[in-house]
Amino acid sequence: MSVVIVIPARHASTRYPGKPLVELRGATGEGLSLIRRSWEAARAVQGIDRVIVATDDERIRAHAEGFGAEVAMTSTSARNGTERCAEAVARLGLSPEIVVNLQGDAPLTPAWFVEELVAGLRADPGADVATPVLRCSGAMRSDLIADRVAGRVGGTTAVFGHDRRALYFSKEVIPYAAADFGPSDPTPVYHHVGVYAYRPEALAEYPTWDEGRLEALEGLEQLRFLERGRRILCVEVEARGREFWELNNPSDVPKLEAMMGRMGIA
Repeated sequence: MSVVIVIPARHASTRYPGKPLVELRGATGEGLSLIRRSWEAARAVQGIDRVIVATDDERIRAHAEGFGAEVAMTSTSARNGTERCAEAVARLGLSPEIVVNLQGDAPLTPAWFVEELVAGLRADPGADVATPVLRCSGAMRSDLIADRVAGRVGGTTAVFGHDRRALYFSKEVIPYAAADFGPSDPTPVYHHVGVYAYRPEALAEYPTWDEGRLEALEGLEQLRFLERGRRILCVEVEARGREFWELNNPSDVPKLEAMMGRMGIA
């Protein structure tokens, strides 16, 4: 077994309880749950051996098995999606080359984001984890800033060095730039896409570490790797005309539905 995708999903989200079961209506008006759309996005990725929904909630298990997903039940003690992925892999006794964490709130993740992520990790033996970053247009940067001004937790941004190794991730819009940008102008801000590819050894070690100080402050699980000196490779991906957004708040539902309508996603 080479590459496994795990989709962590919990019902008791602090910001949006029951989020995996929320319906999103596509271009045809058909409503499908967030977890089903995320599962279908995972199944569209080439070169994947297995797709597993990892949850601690019986409602999510029953719903996911109802549309044909493989489900791994995990404990309620998992503190985040990375810990849930690690637990699912251990409970199933899997030994893949790479484990991909496709978070269940990003159903618009294009297949090539994950394919390029896996290729990037394979090509860099010094990296423990890889994650995609998407260069923001002026319009996307403005949307991120608007969320923060309104007090909403929107997307995450990433900064990295010349070698593409991550320096930091934040829910603030970083780096700061005084310049004005037109809606279609490229900016120095990179949106962190919530997908991870782990080497199994790094993933297995992660739950044994205490929560990091920066991880707790930002609420970003990937910072635990950085605080422990582990190397995260940022793989720049191209949107290729696709719109991308994550479902973080109830106000994101109409935004995602509008995007699916414009892109013709059923």
